[in-house]
Amino acid sequence: MKIVCMIPARLQSTRLPRKLLLSTTGRPLLQYVWETARRCPEFSDVVVATDSEEIAEVVRNFGGRAEITGHHHSGTDRIAEVVRRCFPDADAVVNLQGDEPELDPAVISALVRELEHAGTEMATVACPILSPAILRDPSCVKLVTNALGHAMYFSRSQIPFTRDSAPEHFFRDGEPSPFLLHVGLYGYRRDFLLRLTSLPPSTLEQMEKLEQLRALQAGARIAVAVVNHAAVGIDTPADYEAFVQRQQTQTIRRAA
Repeated sequence: MKIVCMIPARLQSTRLPRKLLLSTTGRPLLQYVWETARRCPEFSDVVVATDSEEIAEVVRNFGGRAEITGHHHSGTDRIAEVVRRCFPDADAVVNLQGDEPELDPAVISALVRELEHAGTEMATVACPILSPAILRDPSCVKLVTNALGHAMYFSRSQIPFTRDSAPEHFFRDGEPSPFLLHVGLYGYRRDFLLRLTSLPPSTLEQMEKLEQLRALQAGARIAVAVVNHAAVGIDTPADYEAFVQRQQTQTIRRAA
């Protein structure tokens, strides 16, 4: 199976402007994700899809491939343009987020294994939720799966709702959490990606502001790889500062 990795990248972001180009550590944030993808033997190519000439220049400077796109409302639409134009022979596409610099390649491999199953149109990743605070946070997307490991629904609200007890009850005594946190990695069969992005935004997608609901509402099956933990995404200045501190700590340990 020929699998292409696409990293959609836009210059502006609301909570942390120009975050993909932040380079306090000596490398742009985006470069960490590209380097992780390059370490994955599953990928035949790794491409940054961007509408920014500035981002494209940075990518080329660190040795990566960048493809310029038109303006799009979602990363999925952005990568679909590049896949349609540049990869007619790809079997599948993996979409990595450019703001997850500490992503474990093993998580990507778990996603690819789900994508390789016969009949899988789309795959994503989840991990257990470890605290009630994350469960309540609308910026943290939750999901539920069926007995076959396919997504039933994604929501910014708590799902499943616990009618007879407070959520804190499920985080006691070291028991495994029954709640799942969505990790924003996606894999698509090429033909399905192109069909999906030809559809208009669905009602649920518009209400929750979650583009994966377009696929569910259209009747698609989304396979879910459940992993033990997820990387920390960079969304705010505090997130980035914490990442810089972790990188400095690792540098000191390697030098010791």
